[in-house]
Amino acid sequence: MEYDKNITKVDWQEKTVYLLGTAHVSKQSVVEVREACRNLSPDTVCVELCKNRLESIRNADRWKNMDIFRIIKEKKAVMLFAQLILSSFYRKLGKELEVTPGAEMIEGVHQAEQDNRELILADRDIQITLKRVWGNLSFFEKIRLLAHLLPSLLFHSDEKIDHETVEELKNKDHLEHAMEEFTHEFPRIQESLIHERDMHLAEKIKSATGTTILAVVGAGHVPGIARQLFEENDLDAITHVPPPSLLPRLITWGFPLLIIALIAYGFVTGGSERGGEMLLLWVLLNGTLSAVGTLLAGAHILTILTAFVAAPLTSLNPTIGAGYITGLVQTILKRPTVADMEAVPEATESMRGLWKNPLTRILLVFIFSSLGSSLASLAYPFVLAFRLAQ
Repeated sequence: MEYDKNITKVDWQEKTVYLLGTAHVSKQSVVEVREACRNLSPDTVCVELCKNRLESIRNADRWKNMDIFRIIKEKKAVMLFAQLILSSFYRKLGKELEVTPGAEMIEGVHQAEQDNRELILADRDIQITLKRVWGNLSFFEKIRLLAHLLPSLLFHSDEKIDHETVEELKNKDHLEHAMEEFTHEFPRIQESLIHERDMHLAEKIKSATGTTILAVVGAGHVPGIARQLFEENDLDAITHVPPPSLLPRLITWGFPLLIIALIAYGFVTGGSERGGEMLLLWVLLNGTLSAVGTLLAGAHILTILTAFVAAPLTSLNPTIGAGYITGLVQTILKRPTVADMEAVPEATESMRGLWKNPLTRILLVFIFSSLGSSLASLAYPFVLAFRLAQ
């Protein structure tokens, strides 16, 4: 039988595995998946999707039914904001290419279900992948990564998708493309994002029943999977989420204790006048920067006042942040309507839209008020030292 040039045949034990390398934003890949299913008549079809990614593609608007109160309370506002921004990017791309990113994977799912073949969602859960990417970074690598990511998340929406970006996406995994510029600077990202997933995909493919297996995967994964089919890999080891390291927890709890200790020291050594001055400086600095961040997010005036009052207190309590309070207050004052939620896709396509839509504005309020409070906390010891030196 003559195979498509994008199909790699691998004989493993008693099974024949066909690795179909696809382009994630190509109409041709959708056709190739359909033809491979019909021509090869596989017993099992494996696709490079996890349950969550399949659901997000099939039901792209499921976030419309979310409870914004719950999102804020569970401290998932930043994650939701990032997901909306990435969804916006791929929606733009889909419009330009007239094909939905991931359509070839959905075609594989459709063909398997239509012909009653076994279907295996072979990719590692996206949440585990992201948690392992994050968890395997050192504390200072996380700080550097956030410094890189935050500006691109906030100011992405007015960027144009050029021809070069389109061509790159035709040959790369979605996650790989999103993180590509960081893989050289942060080698451990590539390990968790690409190599571990090659291992996971290979093990899932080997677990498939039958003798003829068709695996629909991104073209960039084919060489790695072909190698890993002949290796023994421990799935438990690469699906385990690393526990938080000790240093971030020490900083999280130690910094507020340091601030409290500094102010207490001021009262003990300098009396109520010096201690009161140090306390006032903390309140003004933290409250002002958080309020300014909230103002820049376009929040309600009462939310801005709330930021000023709450930030000096929440900054001394690691279990709750300024963004948690301001996000809830903004939600109460300007709760998004169904129409607002339905308008989110258009809102995320421009800077003006992000600030105008009530739902995305709540997320901006959460982020900006938290950033303002965090910056004030970091700056306080230096500002205090400067004042005491005068």
